[in-house]
Amino acid sequence: MDKQLQPKKRTTKKLVLVGLPVLVLLVITVLSMTRKKQVNLNNDTLAIREVKKGDFEDVVLFNSVVEPKTSVLINVVQGGSVSEIYVESGQMIKKGTPMLRVYNPNAELNYLTQETAIVEQINNLRNIRVNIKNQQLNLTEQLLSIDNSFKNAKRKYITDTTLYRKDVIARNDYDSSVQEYKYQSERNDAIRNSVTQERRDRNVQMSRINGSIANMQESLELLRRNKENFIVKAPIDGLLSSFSPILGENYNQGQSVGKIDMLDGYKLVAKVDEYYISKLQEQVRGRVNVLNTNYEVSISKIYPEVVNGQFEVELHFAKDSISDNIKRGMSLQTKVFLSNNSEAFLLPKGMFYQSTNGKWVFVLNSDNKAVKRSVKIGRENPFYYEILDGLKEGDRVITSSYDDFIDVEEININK
Repeated sequence: MDKQLQPKKRTTKKLVLVGLPVLVLLVITVLSMTRKKQVNLNNDTLAIREVKKGDFEDVVLFNSVVEPKTSVLINVVQGGSVSEIYVESGQMIKKGTPMLRVYNPNAELNYLTQETAIVEQINNLRNIRVNIKNQQLNLTEQLLSIDNSFKNAKRKYITDTTLYRKDVIARNDYDSSVQEYKYQSERNDAIRNSVTQERRDRNVQMSRINGSIANMQESLELLRRNKENFIVKAPIDGLLSSFSPILGENYNQGQSVGKIDMLDGYKLVAKVDEYYISKLQEQVRGRVNVLNTNYEVSISKIYPEVVNGQFEVELHFAKDSISDNIKRGMSLQTKVFLSNNSEAFLLPKGMFYQSTNGKWVFVLNSDNKAVKRSVKIGRENPFYYEILDGLKEGDRVITSSYDDFIDVEEININK
């Protein structure tokens, strides 16, 4: 039986029909891969700024608050509840002025108990001191009596010796005088040595007792002064502020109840973004404007602790900058100069920096098309970036955010 053969024409036709779509798809894929990603945007949705050449001010701007140059906190030395209030916030007060009284019965009882115990100990020591003095008096009397007996024995010994040599008295009487003289002499020496040592010991004891009494009297005086701590007094002259106690309000020991501002000048206190923590230094100068008048300031203190992305600085006014225009509590815009002005290419600040970290920008050409271009950005101030490379004067740059077209390479701008 003969085998039927398929015509070659049909096989070729099938290959063409299958291969042609594949080829078209391949061409489209290659074209899409090699074509730059583009997007069409309206001109009014973009912020476009021009690069210019000018003086770059290396400055930091921040808001600061005028505060007294020196303030002293008022703390409660003895805790308790407020029983009396003598002054009000905003008053000018003198050092030592009573401000408030606190009531603490437990502390008062404790003071009374301690005072009684100290007074009792002082009295006991004084009694011991009196007894020691009496003992010393007795020893002195005994010493005088012994000395008198020794002198009598000595005188009788001398007399009897003379009489015995002249054969006036018997030998037995002479021997008795010699024996009595030796006894009183040895007794006198022994008792004198003993009394001398005892006097030294009693003098040391008296010195210690006197020292203890003096210390206890100081403690008693300190205790009595501490009893005055129930009344809070002004530590310095000045303006009382932040003072708002309430009758019956309880304060713990060491708790602050207000502060006193010394009228020796003002300072500025500001919160600054942590970006500048390595750029600011003490003695860096700045300027504030009050009622269209500039006042010179300088950084006096930097607190390195960062809280919520900010750190605190203090600035002092120059001596010739103190003015009646400056009042406590004023909020002033402060300009601090990091370095001298220098000529540079300047690009106005914008949200593009957050999208690209300042590594590239979209630059417009003559066809209203924006293309990517790598740039190098140096310093910045509140208004401009310093362009070190990649842009020239007159270049127009999109400075608004790139977040919506971060992967785009070209932007067609429609007017």
